[in-house]
Amino acid sequence: MYVCICHGVTEKDIQKAAKNGANSLQDVKQITGASTGCGSCADMALEVLLEAQPKPTPDFLQIIQSGLNIQTQV
Repeated sequence: MYVCICHGVTEKDIQKAAKNGANSLQDVKQITGASTGCGSCADMALEVLLEAQPKPTPDFLQIIQSGLNIQTQV
């Protein structure tokens, strides 16, 4: 799907930018040109970027420890 009609930027373009290190709307603007024309796509471009960013791997040790603390407090 096109996110920025002014510059022909698609979701895949923004996802690729995120994969290559873009972590802000300003980065997306510089890499893809999205949101540098009329600007009406800024919200959608940011939403696509946030969805495309890698999610942190949970720290299972902290999860286990917090579970143990909850159980011992009961």
